[in-house]
Amino acid sequence: MIILITGASHSGKTLLAQRMLEKYKYPYICIDHIKMGLIRSGNTELTPEDDDELTVYLWPIVCEMIKTAIENDQNLIVEGCYIPFDWRKDFDDEYILSIRFICLALSDAYIDAHFDDIRNHASDIESRIDDSYLRIDMMKETNRAYIEGFKKSGEMITLIEDDYEKVISDLLKDKR
Repeated sequence: MIILITGASHSGKTLLAQRMLEKYKYPYICIDHIKMGLIRSGNTELTPEDDDELTVYLWPIVCEMIKTAIENDQNLIVEGCYIPFDWRKDFDDEYILSIRFICLALSDAYIDAHFDDIRNHASDIESRIDDSYLRIDMMKETNRAYIEGFKKSGEMITLIEDDYEKVISDLLKDKR
């Protein structure tokens, strides 16, 4: 089983991946780690701010890693924001059957009510160097883009509207 987790920045992808790692004991790959390894090693001229270009650059690599894990009957959690809305086009049906897709998104109301909590918990799993750029309007815009983009591609969205912990707990109960 491959668990593919995506969503906007600060939506809880890394926390969910970490909890799934702890519960299921599946290996976990963070696409941000691949990104930074390629950037820091000089294997790309892209920078951490080149989000759209990074998706185009990283997704083919991640896609083939997922296929290899499926072919080897291995479980894997893959987490990151560099997953294109039309990701399914890169997999034949036999691969799709082995992938559980999760897109976390925060509603505008949730962001309004919990913005300080979101900022305060941003480094619970990973150390964020600088979150001073984070603004409510930006968070709403990026979450809406994920919701609209993945819905347009026919994907289900896990929308967090009020109780974040309940949503995460429910996702951990559903192994498929």
